[in-house]
Amino acid sequence: MQAYVDNLPATRAPRFIGKRRTGVLAFGRGTMGAVSLVLVCIIGYIDYRTGYERSLSLFYLVPISVGTWFVGLFFGLFMATLSVVVWVMSDLAAGIPAVRIWNAAMAVASYFAFTIVLYKLCTLLRELDQRVRDRTIALQREITERERLDNEIAEIADRERRRLGQSLHDSVGQHLTGTALAAQVLREKLAGRSATEVADADKVVRYLEEGIDLTRNLARGFFSPELEADGLSVALQGLAANVSERFGVTCNFNGNDAVRVRDSTTATQLYHIALEATTNAAKHAHANKIDIELAQKGQRLTLAVSDDGDGFPEKLPEPPGLGLRLMAHGAALIGGKFSVQRNRNGGTVVTCKLSAD
Repeated sequence: MQAYVDNLPATRAPRFIGKRRTGVLAFGRGTMGAVSLVLVCIIGYIDYRTGYERSLSLFYLVPISVGTWFVGLFFGLFMATLSVVVWVMSDLAAGIPAVRIWNAAMAVASYFAFTIVLYKLCTLLRELDQRVRDRTIALQREITERERLDNEIAEIADRERRRLGQSLHDSVGQHLTGTALAAQVLREKLAGRSATEVADADKVVRYLEEGIDLTRNLARGFFSPELEADGLSVALQGLAANVSERFGVTCNFNGNDAVRVRDSTTATQLYHIALEATTNAAKHAHANKIDIELAQKGQRLTLAVSDDGDGFPEKLPEPPGLGLRLMAHGAALIGGKFSVQRNRNGGTVVTCKLSAD
């Protein structure tokens, strides 16, 4: 079972479409008109050399098409008329006894009809092309705006996460610490009187200390370090130690300081993906062992978090869980490819691959 989120840079599609108008389209209308005239002359000469017994009337459609497509309708009609004139003159020069007016009129009518139909088709294609280019510009603007909003949302979420962690540490944590000290003083007073409630006071103090530890761990989970591009390995190593201490599982980090990422934004998002993956593995998958790996092979950077927990379900819930969507969104922000799949030896492997450039 494997789930992918492919994230292509948003500006590639407009660049690709913008390169379509190349080749012959780069030439001016005057140049293409001259090409049409030259083609008529060449075809007329060949028509003269082959004799009037062999008609080359179909070949005159080539310069007519070129003139109509690249110059315009009136020039195409002019080329149609000129083609009939050249065709008749070549036959006369080749020795035809007489030219039938009916044949010439039918040729003119056929060439005119072909020119008009071709011009209509050309106009339709140009309108479609203009719509595509307009839509591409609008899409590029939408993508740019979406990227801006995504980055802004990520910054707001990170700021709120830090604020909540700070509030837990400074407010709730300090309040519980003060309460625990007061309970400890009360316990000592009860012990000095040899009161029977000393055991109950010990339980209160113990519960308060456990609450302080829980609050500290929660606050630490909300805090994410201000990562620089070269500080990701150190942060992931600290994350592994924190997960081991907080959840009582074996969490190891495999990587080295030689791995480099593009910028601090990339480092921060990779850290958040690793944080979410390790937390899910420890809390929900009941893993006993978690491995965080950061590796670089050529220009490809890979972050992988694997565990020996319950494993990835065969069928994803609809919609996917918030944690999975957050990791996929973080990978999208940095142009990475996010995947979640079953581990061969049981458990789950969360992977984010991206370019190191």
